[in-house]
Amino acid sequence: MADPAVGQHLRDEDWYGEDLGAARFEECTFTDVDLSEVTTAGALFDRCTFHGCRFNASTHDGSAFVACDFRRTNFFDATFEGCKMIGSVFGECTLRPIRVRGGQWRGITARGANLSRLDLSGLDLREAVLSMADLTGTTLRGARLDGATLRDAQLAEADLRGAGLDRVDLGAAKLRRTRLDLAGAVMLAELHGAEVDTSDGG
Repeated sequence: MADPAVGQHLRDEDWYGEDLGAARFEECTFTDVDLSEVTTAGALFDRCTFHGCRFNASTHDGSAFVACDFRRTNFFDATFEGCKMIGSVFGECTLRPIRVRGGQWRGITARGANLSRLDLSGLDLREAVLSMADLTGTTLRGARLDGATLRDAQLAEADLRGAGLDRVDLGAAKLRRTRLDLAGAVMLAELHGAEVDTSDGG
């Protein structure tokens, strides 16, 4: 697995529990491949497509999935430590529960995804498309959401304290008991037409 694989179509393969290390795959298609309990460290999947694959209980440390297309893929109980998911698209995928510790998920598309109750603290989600996603009770504390699309996203009981919200239209999301810091609360009030005076009145 050490040599780069380019343009391959891998179908119905069983890689259960394999240590892929720092493997490299470029423009490969994985169809119905079992990647359950696979481990990677510094691996690169560049512009790869995953159809009907299983990443259940897999562990990824410092690996990159750049501009990948995940369709009907299961990530149940997967762990991503300091990984890059830049520009990747998730369609009809199982994305919970997963463990995410840091990393860059900038520009991902996860429309309608169920991301409820996940801890995405500190994650770089700039420019992410999260329209109609379920983020109920999700911890996004300190996450970078600048430029993210949250239209009709469910943010009930989500924690957005300390999150970067520049160019985010919170007014287009569904908020209920959403936790915001002062900056976020001011932004939301201004989106609804309020003129907020943050001085102490002195």
